[in-house]
Amino acid sequence: MYSPPDIHHGLDLTEDEGMIRDMVREFADNEVAPRAAAIDEEHSFPLETWEQIVELGLPGIPFPEELGGADSGTLAYVLAVEELSRVCGSTGLTLAAHVSLGTYPIYKWGSERMRTEYVPKLIAGEFMGAYGLTEPNAGSDSGGTETMARRDGDEWVLTGRKCFITNANYSGTFIVTAVSDKDLGPKGISAFVLTKDTPGLVLEPGEKKLGMRGSDWASLVFEEARVPADHVLGPEGEGFATFMKTLEGGRISIGALGLGIAQGAYECARRYACEREAFGKTLADQQAVAFKLADMAVQIEASRHLVYHAARMKDAGEDFGTAAAMAKLHSSETAMKVTYDAIQIYGGMGYSREYPVERMWRDAKLCTIGEGTSEIQRLIIGRDIIKGARAALGA
Repeated sequence: MYSPPDIHHGLDLTEDEGMIRDMVREFADNEVAPRAAAIDEEHSFPLETWEQIVELGLPGIPFPEELGGADSGTLAYVLAVEELSRVCGSTGLTLAAHVSLGTYPIYKWGSERMRTEYVPKLIAGEFMGAYGLTEPNAGSDSGGTETMARRDGDEWVLTGRKCFITNANYSGTFIVTAVSDKDLGPKGISAFVLTKDTPGLVLEPGEKKLGMRGSDWASLVFEEARVPADHVLGPEGEGFATFMKTLEGGRISIGALGLGIAQGAYECARRYACEREAFGKTLADQQAVAFKLADMAVQIEASRHLVYHAARMKDAGEDFGTAAAMAKLHSSETAMKVTYDAIQIYGGMGYSREYPVERMWRDAKLCTIGEGTSEIQRLIIGRDIIKGARAALGA
């Protein structure tokens, strides 16, 4: 029986990567899956699950050993996100946001002091990390940031608001953007690292969500929030560029998230199709259903290769921005299509909460929005291929 995650053929996983994948898969099946429906129904964050994730060392997979990580690379981390998401999108998102958005920017662009003070604690799970870009009036147009930052002696004073901040209520550090020079447009946006006890930082409850209900989120309100001058992330005025680079890595994570959700829905639909009988034979023996399963398998495998390829490019130090956009676009839209068809295979039972495919469908939608909508990904890809074509023509 065809089961892509159970084979190495064509994927070229190292022994270490395969071991991490198998370890996380066992954990996901035994510990995460049994809680998935309840945390969705109750809109509750599974703190116990997060503590187990920390014990397994998953937050440290891509980071160097000297900071407490495993130095196993982006692909190994992607495999972990994929396997968690296969049974619970909320849990996969929690890890993805913590690592790629809440920890990586400090590791990559933070001062030596910030790297050594915060990254080991984030890896060790002393607290979570969050990332604040989106605002009520600045979503896809992230250059339209309205949060302001003014210098006051040895501090920056922030005023404004961020929304949809994943992991916010459990985070000890927040990476946010604010306009430090309003005359320079996006080049006047700086990035800042705030701690949870920052004076003037207020958390407000997040809105109720369609999916990913077991993933924590909140709004950040800056009421003259005072940030030490040495907590600027990267050079002043380069916050927008820093956040765009962060999102490139985040798109690989969301690609893995969508891939895992699609894989989980496919496995559920395949199993149900082999068990359920109609018109005197199983659904799997009905050509219409078999064709749906075939299309699912093809699209999932294509997504897997795109996501893994982008991860390998990042590990190799290559320019992976367009590859990440392709992986995220294909994987997220595959997740939407596969979960939709999985519900269709289940029929009326798929529309009920007795089976997980309706939850997976709701969870999948976020993948087409977070870290840049599908439309933004097409814009990125289109610009790159046109730029390449013009370069080839000498234009």
